[in-house]
Amino acid sequence: MNSLELSKLLELSMSLSRFAQNGGGSTLKHYAKTLLSALSQCVTADAIAVLYGDQQALTILACSGLSADAVGRRFLLTEQPRLKAIYDSEEVVSFSAQSELADPYDGLLLAEENRLPVHACMGFKVALKNNTVLVTFDSLKPDSFEYLSDVYMKTLQAIVSSNTARVYEAVRLYEHTRAQAHSQPQKTSTKQILVGESELMQSLKAEIELVASSEFNVLIQGDTGTGKELVAKHVHLHSQRKDAPFVQINCAALPDSIAESELFGHKKGAFTGADKDRSGKFTIADGGTLFLDEVGELSSSLQSKLLRVLQSGEVQAVGSDSISVVDVRVVAATNRDLKAEVKRGKFRADLYHRLSVYPLHVPRLQERLDDIPLLVGFFLEQLRATLNVKQVVMDKQALGCLLHYDWPGNVRELEHCVSRAALKAKHQQWQADIIEIHEVDISSSHKQDTTPQSSSPEFDTTAPLTMKSAVEALQKDMIIKAMERNALNWSAAARALDMDRANLVRLAKRLGLDMKKQLI
Repeated sequence: MNSLELSKLLELSMSLSRFAQNGGGSTLKHYAKTLLSALSQCVTADAIAVLYGDQQALTILACSGLSADAVGRRFLLTEQPRLKAIYDSEEVVSFSAQSELADPYDGLLLAEENRLPVHACMGFKVALKNNTVLVTFDSLKPDSFEYLSDVYMKTLQAIVSSNTARVYEAVRLYEHTRAQAHSQPQKTSTKQILVGESELMQSLKAEIELVASSEFNVLIQGDTGTGKELVAKHVHLHSQRKDAPFVQINCAALPDSIAESELFGHKKGAFTGADKDRSGKFTIADGGTLFLDEVGELSSSLQSKLLRVLQSGEVQAVGSDSISVVDVRVVAATNRDLKAEVKRGKFRADLYHRLSVYPLHVPRLQERLDDIPLLVGFFLEQLRATLNVKQVVMDKQALGCLLHYDWPGNVRELEHCVSRAALKAKHQQWQADIIEIHEVDISSSHKQDTTPQSSSPEFDTTAPLTMKSAVEALQKDMIIKAMERNALNWSAAARALDMDRANLVRLAKRLGLDMKKQLI
């Protein structure tokens, strides 16, 4: 090695050693960013990535030269032969310009134009306890890495490996110390990942970790489509109850006639149609977590019955003389302002305080726009498998459109928008193995009529108009507009119209309204 190479390696070693010595309490993501910066001084490349995972899948901790949505992707080793080759080797692995192995970053390099041309690629593995770090380098010049000697790269790998192992152990020790009071959470499936690195999401994740280890009841508040159910699952998965049942029920879908039976169970013959004993959700969730979604929709009678269970832990099935004791942690969610509902007398104050021992707020997507590229990458990776293609990518213009929209439907609306765009692109590029999204139809996500409108509905003035037909026309118009403004959410629309949800649904049915067809 020449003096310049020695100087670069020395600086790399010093930089990583400083982090290892002073990085107490840091995360692997923080270290990965330091590692990325140091590596860029040692190897000239168009893209460098630091990945982390196990023998099944890898995710990017830090990268340069790749599109923003790359960080949200999950790379399965069974589908990425180059990453698999690096993972299986103890040496630095290089791929020639003639290699026919699929490149994991095809369509993701910022420096490329359209498809990834012939280029240089190499990488190496850092083996850790139970997990692995991979470092990859890509250059659009086919011979870009030929000047790097084997000795130089082996020494670089050794420096990175030793320091990464030190940092990894320090991080594990730090996390173990924080989690002494409870066992480590079980692994979550792909669909249960809380995607986001914004300050608001980091704060939410920290609060989830904090409250999960307790036995406190949790009230999750946030707008429709923000991911309250996902937060509830994370509270359960990070708790001591993670191996016990997670049972959920949508309170808005509970008619009063069967609600008590659904929650507390019933005995055979308790009412017409009760042909056998049935356990309620509280009994099924015994030892685990019960998630009450849209808890603000419970009727006043059910609120009082729920309060008794929360106070005593005792459940009495409909038609039963006996009482059973259950051990259930309750996590509730609502898109209502329950404090305001309490003041208005629409929600019991004592029940509110029982449910909201520890409140969590899920931010609107508009409050964390920086997370959109990560979310897009996450959705595109799922769509890649769904559409059975090699890769699904989105260009800068399309991503820019997503970043400049206010997303009233939040993450759910974004997911649907990206899914539609991918499906349309697949239809247009049906022979391509890499689907490229060049445009997104945001107007389909949240239809907005920009034409001036009168405050009153339009009537057919040529038709005979009776008082009944005029009233029905007005009712239809108001329901349609309320549903449009509230993303087809019956509960939100009912609140906007100052109506009971059940009455609104019945009125819409009587008027012959099919909201799905109305909004096409």
